[in-house]
Amino acid sequence: MPFPKQGGRAFTRANIELLQPNQYGVYGLFRPDAWVYIGTGDIRGRLLDHLNGDNPRITRERPAGYVTWVTANAADAEKQLIDELKPIANRKAA
Repeated sequence: MPFPKQGGRAFTRANIELLQPNQYGVYGLFRPDAWVYIGTGDIRGRLLDHLNGDNPRITRERPAGYVTWVTANAADAEKQLIDELKPIANRKAA
């Protein structure tokens, strides 16, 4: 189950601030060679938190872009996407 077909957007404050607030769903952070993180919640708010460095593991992986999916089944979609895409920052530390 991939994200719905869409073009990725650059992971910048300007792009994130264009998103509507209070849209809940799933989002994915990526760079050209890997998925970095899959998360859920208020998409705009969470992306801004990550851009501001709230998660050092995400920051260290330097995501270049993001995709979003507004859905009522965000928790289920998040789990399936993590299982399928295996993002770096969602992996448990060994």
